[in-house]
Amino acid sequence: MDVLHKVRKALDSITGGICVFLFSVMVIVGTYQIVTRFVFNSPSTISEELLTYTFAWMAMFAAALVFGKRDHMRMSFLIDHLSASKRKNLEIFIELLIVAFAVIVLIYGGFSIMKLTMTQKTASLGIMMGVVYSVVPITGILISVYGILNIIDLATDSIDSKKEV
Repeated sequence: MDVLHKVRKALDSITGGICVFLFSVMVIVGTYQIVTRFVFNSPSTISEELLTYTFAWMAMFAAALVFGKRDHMRMSFLIDHLSASKRKNLEIFIELLIVAFAVIVLIYGGFSIMKLTMTQKTASLGIMMGVVYSVVPITGILISVYGILNIIDLATDSIDSKKEV
């Protein structure tokens, strides 16, 4: 179990670091965009497109991190009335649904959309759209790994399912 907790901690550090980096890029590029638009009266289309894609990437990585920490929003009115064993079983079932969604939609669908858009280029940056969409399967893999780790933790009582309710 100690190895799994080290894996989770490493994934948390890497994913959190990516989020911090992307947010820093957004601040710098956003500041540049404001200065060029309002001080020099010459808006930058490159910075606007870069901000859009950076925000999308940050949102996807942040979502993966939130799923890994089991801090996502959910309605708990049903689970509050369950016994401990039923609560644990429902929590594991929910994690299985999350993993299934990540595998089918994010990983499979993400790779499909990447292949489909590898011939298209972005308007201002001139990079392949498939590269932009690569965040979808990457975060799908992260969410799947986190989901599996969460299932193992729930099954072995390494985390308290009441904490997240």
